[in-house]
Amino acid sequence: MLKIEMKTPLVEMDGDEMTRVLWRMIKDILILPFVDLKTEYYDLGLPERERTKDKVTVDAAAANKKYGVAVKCATITPNKQRVEEYQLTEMWKSPNGTIRAALDGTVFRAPILIPSVKPAVRTWEKPITIARHAYGDVYRATEYRVPGEGKAELLFTGKDGQEYRQTVYDFECPGVLQSQYNKDSSILSFAHSCFRFAIATKQDLWFSTKDTISKQYDQTFKLIFEDLYEKEYKAQFEALGITYFYTLIDDAVARVIRSKGGFIWALKNYDGDVMSDMVSTAFGSLAMMTSVLVSPDGKYEYEAAHGTVTRHYYRYLKGEETSTNPMATIFAWSGALRKRGELDNLPALVDYADKLEAASLKTLNDGIMTKDLVSLCDPELHPVSVNTEDFLLAIKERLCALLSA
Repeated sequence: MLKIEMKTPLVEMDGDEMTRVLWRMIKDILILPFVDLKTEYYDLGLPERERTKDKVTVDAAAANKKYGVAVKCATITPNKQRVEEYQLTEMWKSPNGTIRAALDGTVFRAPILIPSVKPAVRTWEKPITIARHAYGDVYRATEYRVPGEGKAELLFTGKDGQEYRQTVYDFECPGVLQSQYNKDSSILSFAHSCFRFAIATKQDLWFSTKDTISKQYDQTFKLIFEDLYEKEYKAQFEALGITYFYTLIDDAVARVIRSKGGFIWALKNYDGDVMSDMVSTAFGSLAMMTSVLVSPDGKYEYEAAHGTVTRHYYRYLKGEETSTNPMATIFAWSGALRKRGELDNLPALVDYADKLEAASLKTLNDGIMTKDLVSLCDPELHPVSVNTEDFLLAIKERLCALLSA
């Protein structure tokens, strides 16, 4: 069969460890036989980030802004142990943080649902989409280890030279300091993205922070959202019969657990990171989650929302067979290819992406799945655990049938 054409390349960001292995397998088995794939390739694996002093990440983000659509593999954010393991000269920052800062976007994450895997929260019937602000907070924080007694101060020097100074704490012993920041412009972009996504998907939008404690930082988010909603989006929400409301994050967690799902939950950067893991795990697995970064000017970056599956990678290096769930990475590729097809007016590419997802879900619904899902699956389905390659080949068989129908 003729391969499906592409006009504009995707920005392809390769990653680390087991997900890097999956990346190649997915391309070889599910994409390259069917698509005349065009990509601009960037290796964001930790060795290449070390070699380029992380310039490769900055270049990849710039390419994402140039071409509009990117697909990213999971990457390592090094800690002290990783610095030693990979013999790094520096504890390089999160590639996701760098890319998100460059695009100033919002991350939307939603679970991939199948009938045979029931949510751990029995009331949940529909997906819960996490809208995560993708700028600032702890991911761009400045930290300092306090060596002993002394006064810590927060200092801001205005452009006119005027200083604003506030005591953080008078240390009587060693400790630690951390400062974080955000910008009104980025918060406003975040709010626009959330309201527009809610309108596009016709879902209620919830937003939560802790403004009772963080009376400046979190309250700024709350007030910007409220002001924008009243001025620009209230009429559209009311016309569609959807709602927007703000509540404290404590109350939101309780509401989420008691809900039936089917809404968007907007959160600050760190809150969204943690709650998206909670939601995806409660729906089934971290590997069953879609994730897309959307910038205010319409740039997209699709990624797997989980880590690099280090434990499986070490087994792989020993020559052992693994049953690693590739669904999130498959859906990152399908999402990016679909968006590329939409932007370039290539219906065949959009159709391929739809059928790739349908074939993946049919494989799971037929009871063929990776080991992590078998224990969660309805036993009446009699699921069969297979290794990763056999799982991908089973998807390919169903994909071929859908494409030739």
